[in-house]
Amino acid sequence: MKNLIIAFALIFSVTGVFGQTDISGTVKDADGVPIDGANIIIKGTSEGTTSDFDGNYTLSTGLSGSQIVRVTYIGYTTVEKTVNLSGSSVTLNFVLNADGQQLDEVLLTATSTKRSQKETPLSVTSLGAKQLAKVNTSSQADVLRSVPGITAEGGGGEVASNIFVRGLPSGGQYQFNPLQIDGMPVLSTFGLNSSAHDVYFRNDIGIKSLEFVRGGSSILYGVGSVAGIINYTSITGTVQQKTTLRTEFGSNSRYKADFVTSGPLGGEDSKTFYALSGFYRYDEGPIITGLPTEGFQLRGNIKHVTEKGSITISGQYIDDQVQFFLPYPLEGGSRERPYGNDGNEIFTLQTAAAQDISYRTPDGIYTSPIQDGVSTKGSYIMADFKHRFDSSFKLDAKLRYSKYAHQFNLFLDGSGVDGAKVVETQQEYLDARGLASGDFTYLNGQPLAADALLFENRILDRDRPLRELMADIKLTKTAGVHNLTFGTFFSRSEAGDFNVITRYLGEYNNRPSLVNVSGYSVNGVTNRGLAYTNRNISSNKIAAFIADEIKLDRWNLDFGIRYERASGDIENEGTTSYLVDNTGIAGLDNVTWGDGSYTRGHVYADDFAVAAAALYKVNDNLSVYGNFSRGYFFPELRGTKFDDFGNPSSYDTEKILQGELGIKYGVPGFSATAAIYDVSLKDRRSVSFVNAPDGGFIEEVDKQDSNTYGFEGTWNWSFADNFAFTGSFTYQDHEITKSENDPAIEGNELRRQPNVISALGLSYDDARLDASFDFNYTGKKFTNETNTIELDAIGISNLNLGYTFSLSEEGETLRIGTQVFNLFNSDGITEGSPRLGNNQTDEEFFVGRPVLPTRVFLNATFKF
Repeated sequence: MKNLIIAFALIFSVTGVFGQTDISGTVKDADGVPIDGANIIIKGTSEGTTSDFDGNYTLSTGLSGSQIVRVTYIGYTTVEKTVNLSGSSVTLNFVLNADGQQLDEVLLTATSTKRSQKETPLSVTSLGAKQLAKVNTSSQADVLRSVPGITAEGGGGEVASNIFVRGLPSGGQYQFNPLQIDGMPVLSTFGLNSSAHDVYFRNDIGIKSLEFVRGGSSILYGVGSVAGIINYTSITGTVQQKTTLRTEFGSNSRYKADFVTSGPLGGEDSKTFYALSGFYRYDEGPIITGLPTEGFQLRGNIKHVTEKGSITISGQYIDDQVQFFLPYPLEGGSRERPYGNDGNEIFTLQTAAAQDISYRTPDGIYTSPIQDGVSTKGSYIMADFKHRFDSSFKLDAKLRYSKYAHQFNLFLDGSGVDGAKVVETQQEYLDARGLASGDFTYLNGQPLAADALLFENRILDRDRPLRELMADIKLTKTAGVHNLTFGTFFSRSEAGDFNVITRYLGEYNNRPSLVNVSGYSVNGVTNRGLAYTNRNISSNKIAAFIADEIKLDRWNLDFGIRYERASGDIENEGTTSYLVDNTGIAGLDNVTWGDGSYTRGHVYADDFAVAAAALYKVNDNLSVYGNFSRGYFFPELRGTKFDDFGNPSSYDTEKILQGELGIKYGVPGFSATAAIYDVSLKDRRSVSFVNAPDGGFIEEVDKQDSNTYGFEGTWNWSFADNFAFTGSFTYQDHEITKSENDPAIEGNELRRQPNVISALGLSYDDARLDASFDFNYTGKKFTNETNTIELDAIGISNLNLGYTFSLSEEGETLRIGTQVFNLFNSDGITEGSPRLGNNQTDEEFFVGRPVLPTRVFLNATFKF
């Protein structure tokens, strides 16, 4: 019996030895500098890893026989080596030469296999960690502004960036293109409470790469997306321990500390690895309001490599608070920042004085949380299972649970009073409200100067808790030239949307003091509980899809179909006016508040998507491709209206057709892509929230069709040692082709979408000195669908400089750097007032949101 046990032990020991082969080595550039984040894969499979900061990597595989190991990194030539796998450890070292060609980086998004951009019949943009560090100053708009095909409006500050993709209407925020972290969307359903995806997540230096895949098969996988998918990939641990610390000082007392650390858990033979990253940030900006901006985030993952795959548990905790900037009254005509009563330039009309606003309601004393701004506190946890049943059959399953307490409190862009000017003299203020007389004083009783201008505004307090569960499961089977993927996606989301509007009066100054009008206001408040809405929304989604990637000698073909069903339950609380005080002042004794009655309704819709794409390799340097997709978009649940019997007005899907033809060319030192595209959107439920006569909001809904065609080109040219010239150019010709409510706008251009978007970049990097200059151009665009207000083009320049010192022979370094956003302090208006809609005019004062002013950052980065 003892001999039998020993025999079995030997058998399993031998099986283990020959079942796994460890491939390890280093990846360096021609100067011997380690390359961090290079992609190492076994060609023709999905097995791979990345190099660490010291250029080291280890890859365990159950494959045997002759295999090709391929190494790619953005900006360097691809290197392949053949190796014989027999169970014994193998050492493979790689040296990559600098190359302007960027068509060989490995893609992880919107496809079921890892493959290079050169072999993918889609438009793709990839940014590595080093590139992200150069463009990431504060917001997602700062990062995505440099991505081809994206219009990024970042005037609102660090969150809630408006991200619009070529060819599609400006739905606001991330309506048509979800933001993903490690292959799972931050939110699976847009329109539960209208909060942008980026309020739940911040960039940190634990991000390894960014990919943006436009259209095509991106609609098939996971959550699906008609415009494309923006996916951030996090750093995971390797066999080598590594740590990066970064401190940053910037304009407006900004301080930020970032870190990422990763490595093995256990001994040198451990198959378990960890990575942990995060930041703490405090500042008074990017525009000083006197309101707090402070917070932190922690993210991390633990990855265990199994015999046939891996298990990764990752998570995030965020407790962050920032201020959000909406349009405000600028100088009419010039649209420049105005000067206030005190003669100083106005950068914001937001004021810390508003944080003291409170009043009685039927539920007790209500105190405005306006000082909290955009506040997010919560977390997610995600499990990612990868398992290979055999060399041709694998499983990839992700499960994530999220829960956030979230507020989105903001200052609006005017009183909303019908017939009132946005900025008024004291007499104009009285006349517009039918007041015979009134004394204007500060809250301390001191009188206002007789010629002092007034700005009456509203604060909107919004409480938006969110809870969500998502699952994404894919099975991939390789059979000859076919790579078949069967998958399903499920999500269950619940969100609250509680809103209160209060009106107050202030002077027309930077960070204004509040003002009282005798007989009309109390403590600067001119209308308590002006508007109230309270809704709870839940959403269920389930999708199934099948896709086939066919790899022939010169052809790569993609086909797929997806079916999805979405349903939602909405409950809206009714409102009434309550008498809560006896001041005798209209607008203050009564508040509009919830009455406890609810209208409830249920909606559902289903639809299907199909995608087809093909790429033909003319030769090793040139490929031509084309793709077509028919997709859909589910309308926003929060905008669904019900009658007294709970019957919805409509909840039909919006249909989207997209097509693209292009070429990809790459030789050592130069790469370029060019494509023409067409996008057609049918039955879009265009929702606009505009000012009501009483200062609340009216929801205007119009069912529209639109069409866009255009051209997009990108290039990367290494014209000299260590120098690179990069750029992109996007042209789009767009129009509204149908409007049910206003046929007069048919033929007009889409609002807030420019005709031209372009980016140019010049960089130098010799591993010690690095410098880059980037210029982003956004062409003219209209603020509204009537095309009566046109905004001038905007050009923003950014500068990045750094010098890296070697601290030891082991590769430890210190980089001292600086970044300057909006180097030349360029003026420009990112948008007009969405609440004025088609009624906006360009009079004495123009309501618009300017580009953020120059910001300067100094940083130090330690790597060891």
